[in-house]
Amino acid sequence: MRTAEEQFDLICATCTGKPGVEKGKMMSSPGLKYNDKVFAFLYKDKMGFRLGPNFDPGKWGLKYPEPLSPFKAKPPLKGWLLIDQREMDLWEPFADMALTYTQTLK
Repeated sequence: MRTAEEQFDLICATCTGKPGVEKGKMMSSPGLKYNDKVFAFLYKDKMGFRLGPNFDPGKWGLKYPEPLSPFKAKPPLKGWLLIDQREMDLWEPFADMALTYTQTLK
């Protein structure tokens, strides 16, 4: 089984071949961005994805999704989810969905 970093590196290799996508940072963590907007990043053994406020984790059968909540005194960031490495088989399709969603943002 791959480590979280190995899986992230594979996703980076695939995604950075797409127009407008390059490596970037999200809260000091390695990430992927499209036109300077981060859409995915690696955080410890999890990967964060900008999937939009209407994304329903239940439709994917996710067992361990977490809202991205980096600030103690503020609510979680809308439209962002952290997905545990136990479900890393979904990271690649989520990266594609996050890119597609981010491409719709102005």
